[in-house]
Amino acid sequence: MDDMTPIRKQYLDLKRQYPDTILLFRLGDFYETFDADAELAARELDIVLTSRPVGKGQRVPLAGVPHHAVEAYVARLIEKGYRVAIAEQMADPATVKGIVPRQVIRVVTPGTVVEPALLDDKRPSYLAAWVEDDGRVGLAHADVTTGEFAVTQFAEESLDAARNELARLNPRECLAPEAGHWDALPTHAHMTPLVAWKFEYGNARQALLDHFQVSTLAGFGCEGQPLAIRAAGAIVQYLRETQMQGLAQITGLTTYSTSVFMTLDAATRRNLEITETIRGKVTHGSLLGVLDATRTPMGARLLRMWLSQPLLDRGKVEARLERVDAFARDTMARESAAAALKAMPDLERQTTRVMSGSATPRDLAAIRRALEAVPALHSAVAGAIHESPLLAELDPCDDVASLIAQAVNDDAPALLSSGGVIRSGYSAELDGISLASRDAKTWVANLEKTERERTGIKTLKVGYNKVFGYYLEITHANAQAVPDDYIRKQTLVNAERYITPQLKEYEALILNAEERILEVEKRLFTEVCQQVAARANALLKTARAIAQIDVAVALAQVAARNRYVRPTLTDADELRIVGGRHPVVEQTLSEIAFVPNDLGFGADERVLVITGPNMSGKSTFLRQAALIVLMAQIGSFVPADSATLGIVDRIFTRIGAQDEIAAGQSTFMVEMVETANILHHATNRSLIVLDEIGRGTSTYDGLSIAWAVIEYIHNHPRLRAKTLFATHYHELVELASSLPHVRNYNVAVAEEGDRVVFLHKIVPGGADRSYGIHVAQLAGLPKPVIHRAQELLRELESGERVHALQAKREDTLGAAQLSLFIERDPVLDALKSLDVNSLSPLEALTKLYELQKLAKGG
Repeated sequence: MDDMTPIRKQYLDLKRQYPDTILLFRLGDFYETFDADAELAARELDIVLTSRPVGKGQRVPLAGVPHHAVEAYVARLIEKGYRVAIAEQMADPATVKGIVPRQVIRVVTPGTVVEPALLDDKRPSYLAAWVEDDGRVGLAHADVTTGEFAVTQFAEESLDAARNELARLNPRECLAPEAGHWDALPTHAHMTPLVAWKFEYGNARQALLDHFQVSTLAGFGCEGQPLAIRAAGAIVQYLRETQMQGLAQITGLTTYSTSVFMTLDAATRRNLEITETIRGKVTHGSLLGVLDATRTPMGARLLRMWLSQPLLDRGKVEARLERVDAFARDTMARESAAAALKAMPDLERQTTRVMSGSATPRDLAAIRRALEAVPALHSAVAGAIHESPLLAELDPCDDVASLIAQAVNDDAPALLSSGGVIRSGYSAELDGISLASRDAKTWVANLEKTERERTGIKTLKVGYNKVFGYYLEITHANAQAVPDDYIRKQTLVNAERYITPQLKEYEALILNAEERILEVEKRLFTEVCQQVAARANALLKTARAIAQIDVAVALAQVAARNRYVRPTLTDADELRIVGGRHPVVEQTLSEIAFVPNDLGFGADERVLVITGPNMSGKSTFLRQAALIVLMAQIGSFVPADSATLGIVDRIFTRIGAQDEIAAGQSTFMVEMVETANILHHATNRSLIVLDEIGRGTSTYDGLSIAWAVIEYIHNHPRLRAKTLFATHYHELVELASSLPHVRNYNVAVAEEGDRVVFLHKIVPGGADRSYGIHVAQLAGLPKPVIHRAQELLRELESGERVHALQAKREDTLGAAQLSLFIERDPVLDALKSLDVNSLSPLEALTKLYELQKLAKGG
């Protein structure tokens, strides 16, 4: 240890304090990593790995990144799930003798990122905490970029609901006790285990009490929810350890219940592609991609949240629809509001950064621009939503905007250390320093001319170097003319250099002015931020009102552009859609028009069995029904000629085939798990969408399961949910004759000789055949395969036994597979073994009679 350099000792001291992080250690213009951190950084960031001497005969791995580009590198590490500690120089190396003091100023983790360059403006950045005890769950989440902090608790019978809520939050990082059972949690977040004592009730509760400076948690609504408190307290402790600048932005804690929202499980979110596509995991091609015409980051985040939490309160849904309707009817107000919202800065996150002490000069400038746009927004929307309480919340905070306008330059730099932040005229002290510096520079610039005239020495020069500063240089030939107030400083071969007290005074003003200006600007900027932070509640209220107006205007614009209509909500258990369209598919069709379809559940209809070939539109019809219901319950207009619906408590979907190889589940197992979840949790106010149940196993097994599922939904007194059941099993159409609440529908097909045209229209009745070979032809299977399949189909359909099997087959391919396992035909066997040449006429007639009797089953 004694042989180590001071820098090495300093680094190891900090690394011991943050052992589970990648420590970025500031050395001049670089952030360096050492040892194992360096090897990891070089591998993950694709940067050069070198080495550095750290003591007598010792070298260690070294890898560094430029300080001006550190955010980009940190972002890459965070995306990979690493935690990064940033050790900064706490003093200017030029002013320090010996080693520069350094300390970790913050720990960046996936769930605690605050830097704008590392964030997606349109998504929340959640840090979650999960505590499970005897089947009960406490779940908390916080967004340090907006100040959101909320918690909920689930009872023993609601473990699935807790998992669904965690999936909805989709946090970037999730905290859990290190000894907990959380391997199967439904989240792609980075899991961070914490020592168990941080989740203990006493520690967690005290952390919350200390943070909010209260004596009870009753005011937050969670006093009687111990697991919720444990989860929330763990988040506060974790944030204290990672956010050295404080948690001033976390000003409240909301206790909520998921029972006020429609629960959407992970399978339904995936199948309906609500916020991202299944294949590309991108927004374009999802429902959000169609609806998101928002102009502000706050509005984009709010719309995403609405889509993940459809409402169950009809009154609240109607209030949202009323705002959308107002903008849909008032084109001028809608366009004026859109113009006022355009390029509106992220007032919510910028205010939060001011509260947390991490704001930049440009954040303040952006807050000012946002506030200055509020009056125009207010004027634009006042006529359309004149009775809305949102108008009262649109506070332009004139005092804040005026303060920033007076204090901060319009073209403020990104960093406070760059200087030029504070506007001239705001501070007499700063102006005095700046003026004195300018005057001093002017005096020095004129000094050479002045002194030449005063001394008569025409060759006198004024110069500067880093050792002596400013000086007056006079040749030896003019030594006799040197004034008495000159002080000799340095002798050269041909000249002498002098200084004067006045010159040193102005030199001090010039050399110290920049440092003093930065020091004063920093103090003034901090004071301005404190004054802005004092008005944070009003600023955040304005930001959230802007977000709601933005979403309403965006949904109205989409409705006007895409010919959506306002849905009619009712307390009855009703669902009727006339001319319904799939909101995403209709936008992707360029050359052909989307074919709308009607959907209605009468009082005596609960299960609609829909048959028809692939590629005919069954799945689109199913999905569009679910999406129309979801859109209605977030307060959006819907793609239809009309829609009347009662509030649906949950939407369940089982669509498509998907393996869960990592979880050891086959396609069929996933299908059955999702089906089981539906049958256990659906109610008579749910909407169930099932597509091809039973396709993942043998024909008989699959048909039996599908049949039993329909019977269960139809007969169970708790269930009897509105169900759309698409299938290839034609046998299921028979259920309509035995189950009074089952109805058959099929996709209309037009046949023109060998040519088949799918009409994409859902009509009453069941399909009488499949068109699998035709679909295979459309898919591009080689012609020999298609021709052989047609031959086999004709052969299979020509025999009585095959016809009997065909009554229970899945499709033509299924029948072909089943034919491989048909028992040997005794008539054929007898014919093959018969020696015709050896039979007499009478024996031949007798044998023919026996074979006929055998064929008839006699």
